[in-house]
Amino acid sequence: MRNKTVVPAATFKALFQELLTWSFIYALLRRCGVRRRRPPVVTAVELIQSLVFHVVAEAGTLAQHVKQLSGKVVTNGALAQRRALLPIAVFEQMMGAALKPKADPHQHPEAFYHGLRLCGVDGSRFSVTNTPQVKRQMRKARTRRGRAAFPKVGVAVMVELGLHNPLAAALGAQGESEMVLAKRMLGAQPARSLLLSDRYYGVGEVLVGLPAAEERHFLVRVRINLQRRLLEAYPDGSALVEIRAGKKTRLVREIVGRVQRGGRGAGTTVRLWTSLLDWRRHPASELLALYARRWEQEVFYKELKVDTRSTPYLQSHTPLTAMQEVAALILAYAVLVGYRVEAGSVGQVGVLRISFLKTLQAVQGLWRFLEVSADLLNPEQVRLVVRRTLRQIADMAIPKRRQRSCPRALRQPVSSWPRLRKNTPRTGAIDYTVGEIYA
Repeated sequence: MRNKTVVPAATFKALFQELLTWSFIYALLRRCGVRRRRPPVVTAVELIQSLVFHVVAEAGTLAQHVKQLSGKVVTNGALAQRRALLPIAVFEQMMGAALKPKADPHQHPEAFYHGLRLCGVDGSRFSVTNTPQVKRQMRKARTRRGRAAFPKVGVAVMVELGLHNPLAAALGAQGESEMVLAKRMLGAQPARSLLLSDRYYGVGEVLVGLPAAEERHFLVRVRINLQRRLLEAYPDGSALVEIRAGKKTRLVREIVGRVQRGGRGAGTTVRLWTSLLDWRRHPASELLALYARRWEQEVFYKELKVDTRSTPYLQSHTPLTAMQEVAALILAYAVLVGYRVEAGSVGQVGVLRISFLKTLQAVQGLWRFLEVSADLLNPEQVRLVVRRTLRQIADMAIPKRRQRSCPRALRQPVSSWPRLRKNTPRTGAIDYTVGEIYA
């Protein structure tokens, strides 16, 4: 099995060039109006490559990582000036070109539902340090206790749920809402896919406008009080309804069910709308259980924001470079997905049982070793080192997740959250019950 594995490129430079070729980046820089310095100490391509490497490399400054990749010596101050000349459009178009689906229906069946690629969409925010430039150009959000401690860079990411592979992303540093950012990249949903999202997107304005061509579907949770027009009830407990946004309408199926762990304790009522109208091929109970996969989007953000970084806020000192750093994080994550997928293939386990954090730590050591020993190893020896690293990652696969749910409560609650006095998790299989739908 190991000899049949497609081994990723050994060094970060080679792997990055597989993701984005130098000729593409040079053409992109020309289109975005970035002038070429003559002669450049560090080219713009080397700077971008080093920035992506910097956000996932071990401890060190950007200047040190530039020297590690290119062998060129330049100060951090000079690099900061060069970064200020790179517009965010360069990074947005690089993400648009580099972020592509990677799941294979035969190798990763858990990433599909009846031939439809499972995707998710959600937003998050990154804190930026309070530098003078940031304070002048960015706004802090208002909270019930006053202004937030740090300004935020907003991001919305579409993810391939079976692999945690980013498919599209939109960034904003001027207080844009999650909805504004998400609308910029909802059109990037791949063909033959099923998009899962939470109640924030479960409104007629969004759902009526989602693309439907080439078998693009959605499964979205919606609020209980949203209005719709009931057209027909189906034997599986779902119903055909009509939703409206202004003068536009769309037919969707409505599913109302109850989710309970282990047959005891308080259950949760869930209301879903989906564009999968065939109730025989897609039963309501099946879709109700499938919606739980949406939580993988939250795990993706945990890996991106906690496992990848060593600080609670971005290291950049201006709004522009902060957005560059977030874009570099997403591109670096896409690079690491290849190692995670191959490690799962080597160990013959699901990709999501391969720990992202352990993969990152192993790959960091691999890159450093291969950079130091580049002139000591021949290509066959390099492939052997990479295969052994993948085997080591696969041997540390995460055990299957326990069937356990913890109470949704806080020890110091805010708003209407219940107070957590004793942590009493419930165990056992999850029961999904489809309820009745009324007009």
